[in-house]
Amino acid sequence: MKQSVKNYKRIVIKIGSSLIFPEDINSDFAIDGIIDQAADLVRLGKEVIIVSSGAVASGMRILKMKSRPRQVSSLQATAAVGQHLLMYEYRKFFEKKGLTCAQVLLTWEDFDDRKRYLNAKNTLLTLLKLGSIPIINENDTISTDEIKFGDNDRLSALVATLINADLLVILSDVDGLLDKENKVIKIVDEITPQIRALACPTNKKICVGGMITKLEAAKIAVGSGIPCLIANGKNKYIIHDIAETCLTDGSGTFFLPKKSLAQRQRWIAFGTKSKGRIMVDDGAKKALINKKSLLSVGVTGLEGNFECGDIVSVVDKHDSEFARGKAGLSSQKLDKIKGSRFDKEVIHRDNIVIL
Repeated sequence: MKQSVKNYKRIVIKIGSSLIFPEDINSDFAIDGIIDQAADLVRLGKEVIIVSSGAVASGMRILKMKSRPRQVSSLQATAAVGQHLLMYEYRKFFEKKGLTCAQVLLTWEDFDDRKRYLNAKNTLLTLLKLGSIPIINENDTISTDEIKFGDNDRLSALVATLINADLLVILSDVDGLLDKENKVIKIVDEITPQIRALACPTNKKICVGGMITKLEAAKIAVGSGIPCLIANGKNKYIIHDIAETCLTDGSGTFFLPKKSLAQRQRWIAFGTKSKGRIMVDDGAKKALINKKSLLSVGVTGLEGNFECGDIVSVVDKHDSEFARGKAGLSSQKLDKIKGSRFDKEVIHRDNIVIL
């Protein structure tokens, strides 16, 4: 399957901290080469959105820290110090190319709340119409969950689904996903447990994530119908190479997309945090996969406190999440009627997405 960037109009590019500071936090910013190539894509008529790490690393540089802080308040403060320096560098380099850029800071709440989700989407699309390149980062100064457990790989995938991107490119300091013989896997058509077993977490001092989080990001993207490429941003001409060669033959690992989901389904599946878990039996699982509603008789248990309208995970008897949906009942009500027949759907079929 030959796929070229020529076929894609809207491209999200994620840039990791290891590319911004290729040696250590005391080295010079190294984003000029990537920006040169991103600017070339814009001149070719592409819409480019950048999801950038580096706020915490920039703050560490200013504050002369040797390792990434662990305390949440220290991380937040470090990000606050570094964010303005990061954006200054982006603005400086893009101005040399005659382009403008815009800072957009997002939190989980911007995806979790449907109204804020749509507002964020409209803002980004308007920036693209104005010809300004959005530079997106997690708002580390206030978002405790993302600092402690999250990463910008996942954020880049969520942004790609938010704006219905045509391609997600995750640039890091690795050549792609390696097999057991340390050779780059060129194409992944499904992220299986065997593929996930090839990933390992990072041990770098200035960043979080690793191949595991990149696979999670790829899963979100391809699950939404968006192809994803993981490639080495240290390659001086990486974006040029991506643009000029077939993605399936060129640099990095290319993840083939699944059937595209509608925007509302994307939000249910990936754009919001699950507020709880509903365990179901085999009969209920089969019914859901066959596009039926979830009824209380098939519910075997639940976890968490959720209200009617909250997004919840649906797991099978093996504790594997296979669907998400908008709850039609609160956890308190469901706990009383689970396993019995009830006249109201636990989750209506129109509000369920099979993962």
